[in-house]
Amino acid sequence: MKYIIAVIKPHKLDPVREALTALGVSGMTVTEVKGFGRQKGQTEIYRGAEYETNMVPKVKIEIACASDQAPAVIEAIQHAAETGAIGDGKIFEFELAGALRIRTGDTNETAL
Repeated sequence: MKYIIAVIKPHKLDPVREALTALGVSGMTVTEVKGFGRQKGQTEIYRGAEYETNMVPKVKIEIACASDQAPAVIEAIQHAAETGAIGDGKIFEFELAGALRIRTGDTNETAL
């Protein structure tokens, strides 16, 4: 099993969710987050005054999936989230040691 974390631009959440739903991804966790990478923040204007922010709003998506499904999930996220501009985000892939569905006691891929 794989655990995939993607940090993307907020306005790309719906296209990514639609792409993952088309692949049969049955669930995900979405969190609004702030951070920075090479982008180093952004300049914003508030009440006519320009100021720098060092944390950029992003959306973090977390998905647990079968190992054989992971490459398709990563590709779907990449294509749906890409704008070609700096700050498109990152995708991280981890080995997932186990999963447990609390309600039924199902484990590992059955729990997904």
